[in-house]
Amino acid sequence: MNRSNSGANLPTLRSHNAALVLDLLRAAGERGISRLELAGRTGLTPQAVSKITARLRAEGLAAEAGYRASTGGKPRTVLRLVPDAAHAVGLHLDRDELTVVLVDLAGTVAASRTAPLDLGAPADEVLAAAAGAVAAVRGDGARAVLGVGVAVPGPLDHRGGVLHRVTGFPQWDGYPLRDELTARTGLPVVIDKDTNAAALGLALQTPDPADFAYLHLGTGLGSGLVLGGALHRGARTGAGEFGHQTVQLDGAPCSCGGRGCIEALCLAAVDRGDVAEAARVLGTGAANLVGLLDIDRVVLGGRLVAADPDAYVRGVRAVLDERARRDGADGAPVPVVAAGGGEQPVAEGAAQLILAPLFGRVAGAAGGGGGGGGEPAASAGPVPGAGPFPGSRPLPAGTELG
Repeated sequence: MNRSNSGANLPTLRSHNAALVLDLLRAAGERGISRLELAGRTGLTPQAVSKITARLRAEGLAAEAGYRASTGGKPRTVLRLVPDAAHAVGLHLDRDELTVVLVDLAGTVAASRTAPLDLGAPADEVLAAAAGAVAAVRGDGARAVLGVGVAVPGPLDHRGGVLHRVTGFPQWDGYPLRDELTARTGLPVVIDKDTNAAALGLALQTPDPADFAYLHLGTGLGSGLVLGGALHRGARTGAGEFGHQTVQLDGAPCSCGGRGCIEALCLAAVDRGDVAEAARVLGTGAANLVGLLDIDRVVLGGRLVAADPDAYVRGVRAVLDERARRDGADGAPVPVVAAGGGEQPVAEGAAQLILAPLFGRVAGAAGGGGGGGGEPAASAGPVPGAGPFPGSRPLPAGTELG
């Protein structure tokens, strides 16, 4: 996500500085990075970098990775991230199946599994399945796990970890999913919409991502928005309900209670086997979004898109290009790409709900992305004394990195 790469030599910002260093270690990969390079990239003094890297090494998060030739003097010691020093679980609870992954600090999936799920079943059954899946990927418990990021269909209250009237499953309204899953797993839990989790995962793959919309077509249709380099949730964490914009006033009924929603029209076309029409409807919604927000890129994902990505990309792009020609828009058309990977990117993005803050990548801007109320901005890194992520429980002792 967009954020400052500048450190601050103040004792009160030790956590922020350590997160900057840790993020650069992650970006360097196996090749590693020297202390001198870390100082140059962060603006921290060499002494501050030495203290931070010494702590990270003592905690097992960083290790020496050899030496780099110097233009003068002795070779520089290179440091690297230790990916398996800690892990996070990402859990995607969809309407008809669950996907769970165990991800290391570098974002590599160490274990995963998928199983059927009936989101309409009693809450105890859904929670038992979710907790069982988390236990399965944790294995014998030898790996250090920082927490569980959970991605579910919206709408929901991200900050409180409480579900609202999930489209098609209104019985979940008011259910404290975060607290219940914390009690069953014994781990810190963060809850977010499936589309937001996927958008976060995509944004973290690019150091400075342009504004984009991730459109997820699976058992439902929703969007995750990255605006100004931050994940945009809206003041009430309700942004991104893309599928329930009305495009046909007297259209078919939708499970949300409305009529003529893009989701209803798109899924009806899929049911008829008319992928071209589904893509055209999706493109109509995407064009509205591009016109409203002037975003730079549209990314398509979800199991239905993954089943025929070329058709969806082609169909959505055609609508966007036609709209651009009609409006006389300047410059190149807005790119349309497929995220790829089917459903797993949602689960991997959910794991980043836990991991991203450790690297100073708090994914939500104050007053817009993170729900407002003075929450830390995406560009500011972790705030000393604050929780690692808006709406999360404190991470276990020993995970304070600064």
